[in-house]
Amino acid sequence: MKVLLVNPPRFEGIPVIREERCEITERYSVMEPYSLLQIGALLRQQGEDVALLDMNGFDLPYADLEAEVRRLRPDVVIFRFTPTTFDWDMRTASIVKGVDRGIVTAGICWTLHTLPEVVMREAPDLDHYIMQEYEVATPALVAALREGDARKAPGIASREDGEIVRTPAPPALKDYDSLPIPAYDLLPSLKPYFVTAPAGRPFTILYTSKGCPFKCSFCTVAGTPLKMRGADSILNELRYLKERYRLRTASFFDETFTFDRKRVVDLCERMKEEDLGIKWYCNTRAQLVDPELLRLMRSAGCRGVSFGIESGSQRILDSVEKRITVEQGRNAIQWAKEARLKTFCSFILGLPGEDWSTVQDTLDFVREALPTSAQFNVAVPYPGTKLYDQIHGDGGLDVDFRKLYQDDAVVGTEHLSPEDLNRAREMAYRTLYTSGSWWRSNISHVLREPSDLNLAVRYALKIANNYLLHGMKHAH
Repeated sequence: MKVLLVNPPRFEGIPVIREERCEITERYSVMEPYSLLQIGALLRQQGEDVALLDMNGFDLPYADLEAEVRRLRPDVVIFRFTPTTFDWDMRTASIVKGVDRGIVTAGICWTLHTLPEVVMREAPDLDHYIMQEYEVATPALVAALREGDARKAPGIASREDGEIVRTPAPPALKDYDSLPIPAYDLLPSLKPYFVTAPAGRPFTILYTSKGCPFKCSFCTVAGTPLKMRGADSILNELRYLKERYRLRTASFFDETFTFDRKRVVDLCERMKEEDLGIKWYCNTRAQLVDPELLRLMRSAGCRGVSFGIESGSQRILDSVEKRITVEQGRNAIQWAKEARLKTFCSFILGLPGEDWSTVQDTLDFVREALPTSAQFNVAVPYPGTKLYDQIHGDGGLDVDFRKLYQDDAVVGTEHLSPEDLNRAREMAYRTLYTSGSWWRSNISHVLREPSDLNLAVRYALKIANNYLLHGMKHAH
């Protein structure tokens, strides 16, 4: 079958990240549609004719989609969408149907996978919703469509005689190493892609593992099966990207890159041997690093680590089953700095039990720890999370899923209103980015790492711009 994969356009001019663990707008990052590239490779394996249109990455308008559909006349169009850009993204399906009602439309979104009936009801031009395990469900759906019976595909919601029906969940992907290298050649180039500031390009994200065994109550991927790639698989992809695209920088997009310490040690030792000259960044948890490991990562090309710290209050961390201590968070940041790694930390304001005293605990933590940068979010009760069940079960949530966004509070706590939380968020940004100690720390880092000067200057200009124009609302 002829399949067109689509990453919809930017939302109100702002780039959108449409990946499982991160389905949000992001003013200062443009990421390649990794999941669609992976799907493209899998569909090719089963003999499909595949094309891809990344309108988000190349900043293209919807008019280009209509032209591409008329030119290609695909049998199926598959696209990703997010909760907060839902109506905008669903224009993809409407435009396709406007060209030819016979073209099958299918959408992928992880965050809303527990609300398939709602999604289908709100999107009349969407034929199929791929809810989970897209690596398994998407090729199965296309194969089933070729045979004329979409019900054979697992993990989807569809329309049947006016009713919305679900098929059984797909089997979990057991061998992550078995996946082919994503079909990067479906992209014209890697030129548009960057994170935070356009330095170190060509840049790409890639997964070395997926899923997370921890069960934080606010997280949409909490408790999902952990699938890890071995060093051979990861290095094959990095080697391909270096040889084909001269890749300079990669972001390992895993939730918990260092979960298996032995795997990370093996990968780092192999990366040192190969000396590909690729700088890389990763995400992990504070209790899953130590000074020796961080030094090894640095020697293998790592230049920064992102930690989900969430709060400076132990009471709040315990209330959301974070299973880390404030001290572990503080140590992780300090150890990373000692290893000459940049530290990117995320915090959440408005978790259960939050009051002004716990907000102050977080501000104090930030002031003392001084991470290289920080992202301060407000708590979002995403469907399918324990936090959603807790608030919804108490009768405290009646919010359109389109409004569930980390930059603007829609629910408060027993002690703080949504307006209080938005104010606390701006206070947190000011606490870090107006700190003389923070500026001195980062200037000192640049003096030790002159190669980071371009990145640092752009980041400083970004902060100054947002402080002056947006009251720090979009400062991260």
